[in-house]
Amino acid sequence: MKKNARIFYMMVIPAFVMFFGFHTFPVLLGIFYSFTDWNGFAQNYDFVGFKNYLNVFKDESIYAAYGFTFQFAILTTVIVNVVSLTVAMGLNARIKFKNFFRGIYFLPNVLSLLIVGYIFNYIFSNMLPNFFENIQMKDWAFNILGTTEWAWLGIVIVTVWQATAFNIILYLAGLQTIPTDMYEASSIDGASKWKEFWHITFPMIAPFFTINMVLSMKNFLMAFDQIVALTSGGPAKSTMSISYLIYTDGFSGGSFAYQSANSVIYFVVIVIISIVQLKYLQRREMNL
Repeated sequence: MKKNARIFYMMVIPAFVMFFGFHTFPVLLGIFYSFTDWNGFAQNYDFVGFKNYLNVFKDESIYAAYGFTFQFAILTTVIVNVVSLTVAMGLNARIKFKNFFRGIYFLPNVLSLLIVGYIFNYIFSNMLPNFFENIQMKDWAFNILGTTEWAWLGIVIVTVWQATAFNIILYLAGLQTIPTDMYEASSIDGASKWKEFWHITFPMIAPFFTINMVLSMKNFLMAFDQIVALTSGGPAKSTMSISYLIYTDGFSGGSFAYQSANSVIYFVVIVIISIVQLKYLQRREMNL
């Protein structure tokens, strides 16, 4: 018994030390610095209390970043889940080469979002403008990432393309838990495919829908890689997300403590949104 306990501690303690050292300690350190005026470079700093937190609520650039981030997260969450569920239902049907198509649709999840972003950056800035130029559609021959009106669309396209893969796998797992005899009984009763979806499919996969919605919203609220690769927050900061603002101003803008306070506030916001979203969707599951 003591030998088993020793083995257990030998396995757990290194993982705990690494997790604390590379995750928990930096988080606690960031919270500590959020109460100071440290710029990220100087050796000395002074405590300023809640001054940084109060200034965050007065900063218009932060409000603009919050506005873009929330709009992006809500829109992308809806699109990703609609597309993922539609594709998963198609892959769950009795079609040829079903496993092959599952592998193809899961491929984007294997790729790094940063690399995918750089590839799409080249597509948007070079390939598509040249293509529309060659087919005499000059009104479309421009880089959407270079305009304040359409740059967000490029980010949404890349994010949806990459994020749907993981959601498809979860929805497929949920669809496979539905007994086939329920569909057989509904077809005997003459139910349409639309009624089957709302009265059988969707209620049965409601827990998977909840997981996908919560994870999608949380991940998209922390949008960073796609912003770095596609627009760097531009043009004119029209695609500046909160995560990218914290990174740029905190590490290269000399506002480390100030952006640490912003990150703490944003962490609380994401936790609250996730909890509210989870409670609402779980309550909805019970009413289905």
